[in-house]
Amino acid sequence: MRKILTASSNKIVINTVKNACELFSSFFATDIFDSTEEIIRYIDYELPEIKVVDFTSENIDCNKILQNIAEDTWLHYGGVIAVCNNHNQVVELEHRKNPNILAIHTVGDFQNHFTRILRILYQNQRFLFNRGMRDIIGGQEAGSFIFGNDPMDSLFYTNFLVNYLYNTNRISDDERFSLQMTFSELVTNALEHGNLEIDYDTKTEWLSKGGNMIKLIQEKAKDPRFAKRRIKISYNIGRTASKFTITDDGNGFDWRASVEKNKVDDCMLHGRGIALSKSVVQSLTYNEKGNEVTFTIANLRNTSSAVPGKMTQFETVEYKDKEVVCREGEYSNDLFFIISGRFAVYANKKLATVLTPNDLFIGEMAFLLNDHRTATILAVGDCRLIRIPKADFLLMIRKNPHYGIFLSKMLAQRLLRQTNQTIELKKQLAETGSAS
Repeated sequence: MRKILTASSNKIVINTVKNACELFSSFFATDIFDSTEEIIRYIDYELPEIKVVDFTSENIDCNKILQNIAEDTWLHYGGVIAVCNNHNQVVELEHRKNPNILAIHTVGDFQNHFTRILRILYQNQRFLFNRGMRDIIGGQEAGSFIFGNDPMDSLFYTNFLVNYLYNTNRISDDERFSLQMTFSELVTNALEHGNLEIDYDTKTEWLSKGGNMIKLIQEKAKDPRFAKRRIKISYNIGRTASKFTITDDGNGFDWRASVEKNKVDDCMLHGRGIALSKSVVQSLTYNEKGNEVTFTIANLRNTSSAVPGKMTQFETVEYKDKEVVCREGEYSNDLFFIISGRFAVYANKKLATVLTPNDLFIGEMAFLLNDHRTATILAVGDCRLIRIPKADFLLMIRKNPHYGIFLSKMLAQRLLRQTNQTIELKKQLAETGSAS
């Protein structure tokens, strides 16, 4: 069951969330709070993936809530759906470029779209997980998102996908912002210039007169010629690189001319999307027609995308290839946060597993049980760890209880995964025995 936090005192917002959750009652449920401190405490203790933050509720300090999330990278999974009083507030929030916000709606739009958002989340459950609490099987994932001519959809899908890449340690904090900008530029091009055929001059004239692009898009989207057109984002996310393709149903455009125009004109009101995108991704290419663009990014390799700020105060230890982090049987209970590298785990002189930054910690069993080390850990290549003495981590848990809850959930998931693997192995052995 996935918990959705509803931070609101607005009955319209609350009832919208409740009604939508009832449609997916086997997977979603909501907890509702209208006190800022209770909301922050709930986020810290329950680690909800989806947070509905209602800026129309004057008794709630929504900016404080967003700041609390922003300051702790372990709260960056999932995302925030913001509800605003009016379009001006929507624009103001958009300008903040907060990477944790998946969607921004007025109350009316929230009523109309939230059930659809919940359906999208339900259909893409594999993207909803806490950092370090998901086993990336095979390290290769492929699929696609298909949506219509609503700019809210483009924001939601691109942020949803970029947040996933960030939380699976495939992009760094800086790359996260760059990739969001790239997706935004390219999907906007597909929507405006591709599907809705808004040419450069029309957009320039509209903006120069102070026009709102959302209104122009909404007007164009009503045209029967464009109403059924769709945008498709295809993704192939691998271990070393990830590839994305954005396709629209439009007639295409002369992308070569646009590239040349961007090179010579640095004072344009708009239209620099291709040039900006090429500066932050690898091998950006268009098809001949100009209605499909493909680009790749190089994934981080064995590196954590972010280190929780509260851990940076502790000692960072560097290891060379085959150096020992700890030995089986020795008495020590420090905890190690994995910054980068790979670590071989040997139990009874046999290789048991290899840990990476996706596993977050080394030494949690001795830490929790106050016991001897259960395995020998060797560095594979150059590696870095943050060493956290037990007393200091316990103090950190007292000040930030969700760190302890996070560690407990992570261990519970590992235990569940091992149990499922054992069950599957026994099943295979039984089938082998009956066949013989």
